[in-house]
Amino acid sequence: MSDPDKCMTMAEAVGRFIKPGCHLSIGGFTLNRNPMAAVYEIIRQRIDNLHLYAHSNGQGVDELIGAGCVRAIEIAYGGTGRFAPTCIRFRRAVESGQIHFEDYSNYHMTLRFMAGAMGVPFLPTVSGLGTDIIRKWGFSPEFREAESRLPREKLLVIDNPFRRQDDDPPKVVLLPAINPDVTILHVQKASHRGTVRISGLTFADVEQARAARHLIVSCEELVEEDDLRREPDGNQLPFFQVDAVVLQPYGAYPTACYGCYDYDPEYLNRYRQLAGDDDTFQDYLDEYVYGVENHEQLCRLVGPDRLRQIKAVKPQGYAAGLDRR
Repeated sequence: MSDPDKCMTMAEAVGRFIKPGCHLSIGGFTLNRNPMAAVYEIIRQRIDNLHLYAHSNGQGVDELIGAGCVRAIEIAYGGTGRFAPTCIRFRRAVESGQIHFEDYSNYHMTLRFMAGAMGVPFLPTVSGLGTDIIRKWGFSPEFREAESRLPREKLLVIDNPFRRQDDDPPKVVLLPAINPDVTILHVQKASHRGTVRISGLTFADVEQARAARHLIVSCEELVEEDDLRREPDGNQLPFFQVDAVVLQPYGAYPTACYGCYDYDPEYLNRYRQLAGDDDTFQDYLDEYVYGVENHEQLCRLVGPDRLRQIKAVKPQGYAAGLDRR
């Protein structure tokens, strides 16, 4: 029996696994490895009413929210560094009440994804005690009650049931698990069967992947399964956890993919200018998202000179000398 080939186009992967109203998690961290090709395809297919989860994402979260795809979001942080310390469309949507919003700390979100990956309903921690994250909740009780897949509580603070000594923490925080319908990651290498290798920092991507019912992986390079098996300790996800593999060079663009290319400061500066106004943001979508058929056309639109400028060099893994202003 031949090995199953999970390779497909991004349009096929998004259309098959991501439906209106689904609970979606996207990987990456601020300006790093956002699954942008998938984000743009979701927008082009006009999939909406999403319940979005992210750890500390940036450009992917902002564009999905700006395009009207997101109904609610749970996240630790949304920003793109100096280009947008707080994501622009994300902030406007929260402040105007266009989306439901709940925030946790970075560590909290990692623990929530880990609980989902472990198949347990919650994980305990002492992190966050004494902070407003415990005290201030974003989702209303009515919203939680109407959403059958959400826990009725943001978190619970209980007495430490194992406390025996005075220096043991008197209280613990219980964080509810996250189990998305779909998680999307962008990685450096994957096989046609779905074995995944991430170079550099993995952030919370592995936990997000294992917590999900379905996993879409886009990759810079499609490699043979035997090549990845020669150094199995370098692989983060086994093939049986992956449902779709999309060969997508520059699939994280305009964010960075360590070892392959840097983020594009010219694109992100332009985005910042256009995202602050509803009309100019729509112009942006019309040109860069709806105006192209796929991610390859977007890359041709920005041009080969721009892509050469952000090409990573060895051994640094980023574009040395790039003007980041």
